[in-house]
Amino acid sequence: MTHTALPILNRDLNWLYFNGRVLQEAADNRNPLLERLKFLGIFSNNRDEFFRVRVATLNRMLKFENMPYDSAVNPKKALVEIGELVQSQEREFMKVYETIVSELSEHDIFIINETHLSPEQGEQVKKYFHEQVRVYLFPNMISSLKDISTLRDKSIYLAVKLGRKDKALKDNYALIELPTKTLSRFFILPSSGNQRYIMLLDDVIRYCLSEIFSIFGYDQFSAYTVKITRDAEIDIDTDVSKSFLEIMSESLKQRKRGVPVRFVYDKSIPEDLLKILRKRLEITKDDPIRGGGRYHNFKDFMNFPNLGHRELEYQALVPLKHRDLPSNRSILASIKQKDILLHYPYQSFQYIIDLLREASIDPKVRSIKMTIYRAAKNSNVINALINAARNGKFVTVFMELQARFDEEANIFWTERLRDEGVKVIHSIPGFKVHCKLLLIRRKESSGNFHYAFLGTGNFNEDTAKVYSDVSLLTANQLICSDVSSAFHLMEENYRPYKFKTLIVAPFNMRNFFMKMLSREIHNAKKGKEAWAIIKLNNLVDQTIVKKLYTASKAGVKIKLIIRGICTLVPGLEGVSENIEAISIVDRFLEHARVIVLCNNGDPQYFITSADWMIRNFDNRIEIATPIFDPFIKEQLKKMLEIQLSDNVKARLIGPGKENQYKKTEGPDIRSQVEIYNYLKELA
Repeated sequence: MTHTALPILNRDLNWLYFNGRVLQEAADNRNPLLERLKFLGIFSNNRDEFFRVRVATLNRMLKFENMPYDSAVNPKKALVEIGELVQSQEREFMKVYETIVSELSEHDIFIINETHLSPEQGEQVKKYFHEQVRVYLFPNMISSLKDISTLRDKSIYLAVKLGRKDKALKDNYALIELPTKTLSRFFILPSSGNQRYIMLLDDVIRYCLSEIFSIFGYDQFSAYTVKITRDAEIDIDTDVSKSFLEIMSESLKQRKRGVPVRFVYDKSIPEDLLKILRKRLEITKDDPIRGGGRYHNFKDFMNFPNLGHRELEYQALVPLKHRDLPSNRSILASIKQKDILLHYPYQSFQYIIDLLREASIDPKVRSIKMTIYRAAKNSNVINALINAARNGKFVTVFMELQARFDEEANIFWTERLRDEGVKVIHSIPGFKVHCKLLLIRRKESSGNFHYAFLGTGNFNEDTAKVYSDVSLLTANQLICSDVSSAFHLMEENYRPYKFKTLIVAPFNMRNFFMKMLSREIHNAKKGKEAWAIIKLNNLVDQTIVKKLYTASKAGVKIKLIIRGICTLVPGLEGVSENIEAISIVDRFLEHARVIVLCNNGDPQYFITSADWMIRNFDNRIEIATPIFDPFIKEQLKKMLEIQLSDNVKARLIGPGKENQYKKTEGPDIRSQVEIYNYLKELA
């Protein structure tokens, strides 16, 4: 890259570099062995979603031949570069997997396949197959399939070749979908002394192919994993006669038949079987196809069983108590006394469940309003809201139906809530509500009094155990009034309101932070103290990236903590030499968004639901809230200082430094451990 070119990096390659950091965690022998295996699962799942969304988007862009592309997003060039990087990462992935399998054997844990079985183990596998597996298998003969396009995304299939040794029958071919939605991917065989054995479901079925097909006269069987990844983008109908719920339900059916964006197969598959598959799937040599290893859908390794080796997993993290939320005391009373900041997963999300439970039975609580983007599978948040409605509270839920890959779940929750008398509101097509808000109205002696929750992460007790987020609980009536206005905005077709404290996208968030950076630039030029600390998941918006470059040139010191995509290039002479950027990938997914601006020595602190991307600024309802409480400011300052000092799990961001660990003199600082210890002291 030359300094005369616009220093904006390709967002998709940047995302793949982030996933490379996840792969580094799988390779890092400082992590427990089974956790490393789970990181392989996370890496695989991330990559599948990348193909469903980003590669699918680039493929769509290619169809518009005359579409102008900026220097950072040329789809043809991007797809070539993506292919090269994906191949490189796949080679590294297989090396890491083989290393982990070898190290597992040193702990007497063996992942075996159908060729390794003793006669006794073979009988156990057949018994399991007949009692548990066979009932879920519905093979299809490839030659008889009416529509092979029904192969499902996220599923894996065994492509089976059937033959006869004496050639009395012509070779035939079949497909078997692995029933991983019903059964575990892993079958644990009986132990032998201290030795434990695990077999993948794929190999259980391979071992028992004769039990399925020998009735047709075949005596030779071989099976090879194949997988299709489909375009996950939903084309939304604009028929005004339909409800948005109906439109989304119909659109989800389209996704199941989305255009394939990748076909992956076991590279040892016979040429005749691959040829018939490609023909039936209408895959050409120009389509993205890849020969790989014996197994696919490594996402299942996120649920790899523990066989009694607790030392091979992370030590359980005991959620810390918050000193301002003592047991057996009203949470609403505690919030009324002072603002409270919760840090997940270091502190328990159960406080939010308890808050909702308290509000649901408090006779003085009149109404509860909440936004829901992604809920837990068995959501106690939803249960608490239903209980509140049953207790006569006016409950309103803004349910986002366009939360990618959670649409079906949110349709289910919509119907469940409505059945219980909860008012459910949906967004309009192409416009998402991504903010995390809760508002409780209580009738008190002074009249209506409000309590609010504003967070960086979802109301989801499952992800709160692994996503690092912060949430503000406040009875500040200025903030609460703005939260109430935000709900009115959503209920009244996005009619703009004037907000006294909150910064709200898509109305003024980008402009607000641009002005804040302009102030820092002005102060720097006047010789005053000027700096910014910005912690986000993704930094992509070109307008604000250019503003950060301008700030750097003016002398503003900028420190970035960006977990995922960062299209800004730090450390370029004359452009960004005053910008430092790191990414932290560790046990917990860094998800909190925190912005701190110097403000001439009187720092302003904000937490927000929004990354700095076009979609967050222009196409979503997002909220950034200022922090007024000095003690909470101190907490955020300490958290950021710890993360900026990380020299164990922090990586440098920038060309030539992709995924290079940050090294400093002195003792090791692993920020997630240090933040837990800091909050433990506060507790």
